[in-house]
Amino acid sequence: MPDSPDDPHGHDESRKRLMPNCEEVHHLTMKGMDQPLSWTERARVRMHLVICHACTNFSGQMRLMRAAMRSLGQQEPNERKDD
Repeated sequence: MPDSPDDPHGHDESRKRLMPNCEEVHHLTMKGMDQPLSWTERARVRMHLVICHACTNFSGQMRLMRAAMRSLGQQEPNERKDD
């Protein structure tokens, strides 16, 4: 496993601890929807979102989708009562 800062896969351990890559941010975003993230996980995600427009969009889309699903779940019983 390469240990140089030039490693395109983010395998440098010190860098990995400080700044997650997009894949890890996606994982943490999904994890955070189901359970609270630790303060270090939240901080790492926020640091990454400051510099990554794509992950910022992904995070926003996941929040929007979750809110839409909750809304549908709340509306469904009301729609059944009207039938």
